[in-house]
Amino acid sequence: MSDSEKAELVLDAAYACFTRHGVRRTTMDDIARQAGMSRPAVYQHVRNKEDAFRRLASRLLDRSLADARSAAQAPGGLADRLAAALEAKLALVQGLWRDSPAHAAELLGVDSRLSADLIASYDTAMRGLLADTAGTALPRGEAEEFAGLLLAFARGVEGDLSDPGAPVRLLRRGVALLVAGLGLPAEAVGGPGPA
Repeated sequence: MSDSEKAELVLDAAYACFTRHGVRRTTMDDIARQAGMSRPAVYQHVRNKEDAFRRLASRLLDRSLADARSAAQAPGGLADRLAAALEAKLALVQGLWRDSPAHAAELLGVDSRLSADLIASYDTAMRGLLADTAGTALPRGEAEEFAGLLLAFARGVEGDLSDPGAPVRLLRRGVALLVAGLGLPAEAVGGPGPA
């Protein structure tokens, strides 16, 4: 097994432990045991539990952002591409709540000293991606403002995950309504336009 594969194994083990016990209650022994490695072997890939958490958070956020970028570039109308990009963000949140209802808030905590900067960078990148996507139909300043509105709307949708299907439905409908509210001509919206 290569070093990069071992590092991924350590992060997978950290995810299992953090979702099961929470970050505060997880120990390096827990991570080592979950990975099937010795503690010294785990320390070859992460400095400590906090480093494991930051690397894991970075991996999750990077994957979500990559999915959002792919979605924003897919064929379709503006509302479809914006909604699909935001669905990647929603999928990350829903996955953490599904895997760890008891500890998801801790894992997602924007105020967490361990990950606040990572989440802020992710939000900035998402805002830029949404602005670039909306910028195909709007002037840059308006596209940036619209991106902020879309992110705020998505955060609101993330607030109630009690019905697993509802957030995606609400997100798609809300984005379609917001795009329709721009009053853009059909050729500027692309595709069939908002439903």
